[in-house]
Amino acid sequence: MIDRITVDKILDAANIVDVVSDFVTLKRAGANLKGLCPFHDDRTPSFMVSPARNYCKCFACGEGGSPVGFIMKHEQLSYPDALRYLAKKYGIKIEEKELSQEEIQSRGDRESMFILNEWARDWFKKQLWETQDGRAIGLAYFRGRGFRDDILEKFQVGYSPNSKEQTLSAAALKEGYQERYLVNNQNEMEPRLSIGTGLSLKREDGKLRDRFFGRVIWPIFTASGRVAGFGGRVLDAATKGVSVKYMNSPESIIYSKRKELFGFFQARQAIRKADLCYLVEGYTDVMAMHQQGIENVVSSSGTALTTDQIHLIHRITENITVIFDGDDAGIHASERGIDMLLAEGMNVKLLLLPDGDDPDSFARKHSATEYQQYLKDNQVDFITYKASHAGDAKKDDPDVQERLIHNVAESIAVIPDEIKRTIYIRHAAQQLQMPERLITGAVNAQRAKLYAEKQKELEREQRQAETTSGQPEQPLSTSERAEVESDASISKTDPRERIIVQMIIRHGEKVMCYTEDENGQDIPLSVAEYISYSLRDDDIQLQSPISREILQEAVENIHTPNFHAEQHFINHPDQAIRTLALQLGPESVELSNIFGEQPVDERLDEIIPNLIASYKLSIIQNDLKKIIEQMKRPDIKSDKEKYRQLMTEFSQKSLLVKELAKECGDRVVLK
Repeated sequence: MIDRITVDKILDAANIVDVVSDFVTLKRAGANLKGLCPFHDDRTPSFMVSPARNYCKCFACGEGGSPVGFIMKHEQLSYPDALRYLAKKYGIKIEEKELSQEEIQSRGDRESMFILNEWARDWFKKQLWETQDGRAIGLAYFRGRGFRDDILEKFQVGYSPNSKEQTLSAAALKEGYQERYLVNNQNEMEPRLSIGTGLSLKREDGKLRDRFFGRVIWPIFTASGRVAGFGGRVLDAATKGVSVKYMNSPESIIYSKRKELFGFFQARQAIRKADLCYLVEGYTDVMAMHQQGIENVVSSSGTALTTDQIHLIHRITENITVIFDGDDAGIHASERGIDMLLAEGMNVKLLLLPDGDDPDSFARKHSATEYQQYLKDNQVDFITYKASHAGDAKKDDPDVQERLIHNVAESIAVIPDEIKRTIYIRHAAQQLQMPERLITGAVNAQRAKLYAEKQKELEREQRQAETTSGQPEQPLSTSERAEVESDASISKTDPRERIIVQMIIRHGEKVMCYTEDENGQDIPLSVAEYISYSLRDDDIQLQSPISREILQEAVENIHTPNFHAEQHFINHPDQAIRTLALQLGPESVELSNIFGEQPVDERLDEIIPNLIASYKLSIIQNDLKKIIEQMKRPDIKSDKEKYRQLMTEFSQKSLLVKELAKECGDRVVLK
């Protein structure tokens, strides 16, 4: 458990711009910064970061929060683990007691799997560097491909021995790691994503064997540097009869091959600095380019490029150069990825290496200067690339030209920005020596076709939804449930209550007025205290449980040194409270629309009393309606004592309504 003093140090040190910038490229927008939202498919920057308020928010999907909340959502961490992440980032030492087995288990399956993967990474490294077989086989493989030791250490590569005596499975069990996290277990919530790392396979006799035995190992890191999974390659001497040279960790709740990019963790800062990302195919391609001084490079790990991977890159840069091997397979691979990148709004360049070379082999033949100069001189836009690779031998063939025009038009048609499409149409007309109207017509025809296909897809989805509407709904995630609970719990009550909670969060600790104690001394009264005392005087409480909890907590902490209500609640351990605090943040709801243009914090002594009086008036008027309804019931009319009590209560509340109506004056009018 992290002590309160250390938590405060972490919260004070955590800067929202620093934290978000590790994952999103931000650009100045007035007093704030903006970028592409990392939590949804964002094509136009809708993610705002407020340095002054030290939090962020997406105005499209609503996600965001304080530095802690952002890390919790982005890295799927618990509140304590998000604090640990930030403590590590800012060099803050955390003194914690050793966790018991029960406490380790309570950190959840995800955390347990990450911990096991990080141990496995160190075990693989130890086998590579400190064992005879590791040095003779694994290290020899890397050095045979020309890799320096500093590059091997940078990517934390390792080796898994082909030995029955020295196995990761046995070592992990001996260290106390649970078998359920070594193997794959069925995940009822998401069958495709198992629980367990898959580092081990369970044989029919119940014994474990290593998945990656006899392979060199590459850890695959998340954007924040946690080990999500591994890639392994069987060594050249053992490839005979092996159908799969490369093997990856299985899909799990922490690793999905289609969502990860090898080298992204090591490349983030370089991509941001260069405002450009190189995309290659394999692990060694990435390492070879790093060795040549080119660090802004990632790999799709030999798989077809996915939309999730493109989004990961697009958050940092719009510019991508795809490098593929100079063979037929490389050419076909580049064709498949071009349209996906263009459709996501990326600025795409392509570079085809000389026939027979890949980025790794090309690096071994050239110096770093030559390599970098080749990349600079030989990358071209997709139209030039397609025109030059459309069949040089038959470039005068009308059929070849027709296919080329349609091929180029299909790519231009997927570009979402109209201005960019127009520029590319003009460029294509020049490159292909065709009238611009001809290219425009082909692009428009393709866009119509795409629109028709999209409409059919939407209709299919709608029919499918109608067919399956009788099926039980999927359970909400923790974050979705917290947002629904926090928002719905207040929206069901008087709309004034939402404004009251907003005032507590924004201004709770501020002095609103002064009152006298027994000795006639002036005592400052905060906004939160005034609200609490005023409601209590008339035996009224806020209707929503989360509203009452926020008010109570604000009053309890109001005299704590350096207490700031807004920072306290947007960093709250309870996700429902944290989500609500973000929803009611200064960027999301403008109180000036209700209270006028003058700053609210300069009129607290006027606004708060009117707001509370208006709220109490509304509550008591509702009470009067309920009393009238009760008095109409036959059973109440026949019970004289009960009827008399209701009449008395009605009379008292009616007098209170008159007093509150006078007190309200220019009360808050909600639109």
